[in-house]
Amino acid sequence: MRPPKLLPWIARRAGISDELALKLWRRAAGEAEERIGNAVSSEYFAAAVDGFLRLVEDEACGEGADKPASLGWVWRYQKRMATHSLTTSYSLFRVWDNLRRRLGSPKCPV
Repeated sequence: MRPPKLLPWIARRAGISDELALKLWRRAAGEAEERIGNAVSSEYFAAAVDGFLRLVEDEACGEGADKPASLGWVWRYQKRMATHSLTTSYSLFRVWDNLRRRLGSPKCPV
């Protein structure tokens, strides 16, 4: 599996080299394949990314170093937005529709 395009950004953010980040990605992908089995499913990719972020955070910590800010928010935010995009769109439509009604503007032609 090809590494995610965010890999160099995550490496810089964690203060590790791109080469080390690639090794960590390959390790996480291998562990995910052992656990999940199907290397083309979304469950496999999610497990690989989660494992990669865990390994990067562990590597960035090092011995006796302060724990850096979590990098997992990048993945969780993208996953949440992809999962809830329709819910978000519908909620935004309702907000605008309620605002339109309160202001008393005529109904927009669709």
